[in-house]
Parts: sequence; structure tokens; C-alpha cells
Amino acid sequence: QVQLVESGGGSVSAGGSLRLSCAASGFTVSNGCMGWFRQAPGKEREFVSAISSDGSTSCADSVKGRFTISQDNAKRTGYLQMNSLKPEDTAMYYCAMGAGTWYNPRYNYWGQGTQVTVS
Repeated sequence: QVQLVESGGGSVSAGGSLRLSCAASGFTVSNGCMGWFRQAPGKEREFVSAISSDGSTSCADSVKGRFTISQDNAKRTGYLQMNSLKPEDTAMYYCAMGAGTWYNPRYNYWGQGTQVTVS
């Protein structure tokens, strides 16, 4: 049974940083792809960033230059380093993993989410 557990969310002032983690059990990150999504109250879930097993990445224009996605295959953990946070980054952040690549993902597994609040 695959389980994803996010952590690292919290409250931070604008301009601050947070690092989200996504720990996977029952799934090898290096065999597929991982993505981060977010959903703010009253809005639809949106794509933030993704990484393929070869290390290639993609990110939304709204976070480009501020957020960095990475993964530690040995630890079966993915990360989202978020710098220069803005109030509009406030949302519940979800990680997803599955087969495929960042440009053709098949996200079969989702975490429960971690809240990020920027004031």
C-alpha cells in the first residue's frame, strides 16, 4: 500500500521560506515522477512543480525562480523549497507520485496535504 505524507507547512511572513517534504512508503520515487499542487480556499487545485526520475523539472510561471523541486531517492522523499514567499502562495499543498514523466504524468497517489500560510 502506497502512502505519501507531507510535512513542513506552516505560517511565515512574506519574503520568508519553507521547505515541504513528501515521504513515500511503498513507492520508489526514482521509478516515476512527483508533483506538487496547491489549492487555495475557493479556488481550483493548481499545478506548482514536478520532477521526473531523470531529474528534469517543470514549474508554474507563478513560482519560477522562487520554488525548487527535488527528490532524494535513497530517502524516498521529495521536497519543495519555497523562497520569497508571497501572500498569494497561501494554500494547501499536496504532493502526488506515480508513473510517467513530468510532461506526461500519471499521478496515482496523493498525500493528505500540508497548509502554507503567508502573511
